[in-house]
Amino acid sequence: MLRTLFFLAALALVWPVAAADYRVGERLPPGKGATAGFQEISWDDLMPKSWDPMAVFKGLDLNKLSDSDPRAIEALARARAEWDKAPVEPALNGRRVRLPGFVVPLERQGDLVSEFLLVPYFGACVHVPPPPSNQVVHVVMKQPVKGMKSMETFWVNGTLSLQGGDSGMGIYAYRIVAERVDPYQFKDKKK
Repeated sequence: MLRTLFFLAALALVWPVAAADYRVGERLPPGKGATAGFQEISWDDLMPKSWDPMAVFKGLDLNKLSDSDPRAIEALARARAEWDKAPVEPALNGRRVRLPGFVVPLERQGDLVSEFLLVPYFGACVHVPPPPSNQVVHVVMKQPVKGMKSMETFWVNGTLSLQGGDSGMGIYAYRIVAERVDPYQFKDKKK
């Protein structure tokens, strides 16, 4: 069990980088207003360069620990505590940004979603453990979006702020007041 949690924790940090080409892929066609006035950022931009999310595991060989090993349980608790207070990138505060990600709906009225978490990889905040807080963005829509489903991918355009909190689905370090969301278009691997 804990070995699986540690694997998921490591995957949470590696996936956004390893899958960047798959997730980010081709951009929406220019000229449709999708990017005008917004700076496209990546998930890596949300983490200060000096921060090492894996530092809490240094000196610990996870492969040699059983699920019930007190060292494994302690390491997971330390990681969660550190990740919940992960540092933010202050230079992004107040910027109009464009960020792709997977959606975890929070506030829904019928078929309309007004708030959601945006996360960098499939399954984040739905499976344990959630990613570090600086890899979770709370999105508040200016206008609700119809038909948005959990784990669908969207581009979110809006103003980013350093407003953290606990959504019940995960701790987040950023908030975007979204002016626009666009369904993400994946590359067609057959072409």
